[in-house]
Amino acid sequence: MTSLKTLSAAAACVLLLGGCAYNYGYGPGTYQGYEAGAAQEVRYGIVEAVREVKIQPRETGVGTAGGAMLGGIAGSTVGGGSGQVAGAIGGAILGGIIGQSVERSANERPGLEVTVQLDSGKYIAVVQEADEQFRSGDRVRILSGRGVTRVTH
Repeated sequence: MTSLKTLSAAAACVLLLGGCAYNYGYGPGTYQGYEAGAAQEVRYGIVEAVREVKIQPRETGVGTAGGAMLGGIAGSTVGGGSGQVAGAIGGAILGGIIGQSVERSANERPGLEVTVQLDSGKYIAVVQEADEQFRSGDRVRILSGRGVTRVTH
């Protein structure tokens, strides 16, 4: 019964740790502090196509490390002697896999790939969060600067 409680507590902690991972905004209205006050190039164009995508920010490792730690603790309560060591190792591996998956799922965001034909005739595609909707034929503004490009109305 104790191992079941420990395993349940470990699973709950993995879920909590995975949810605490860093979320970076990728939307047209999200700016980082270093971007404020910086000049941006402005271009105009027409939306040619819009495709839904998933944005997965860089993993921080919090979910993997937290899951491995908690899985190792939970696994160490299984068996005795060398079985206990094997349980801790197995628990750490399984916990790390689960923690990584939880972190990835918690941070995944809906996104759009917006393909635009610029007034110059050139085509570009920009992936950003789906916090603004676009349709083919929409007249849009493209802002570029500091390594970031955004599409807005």
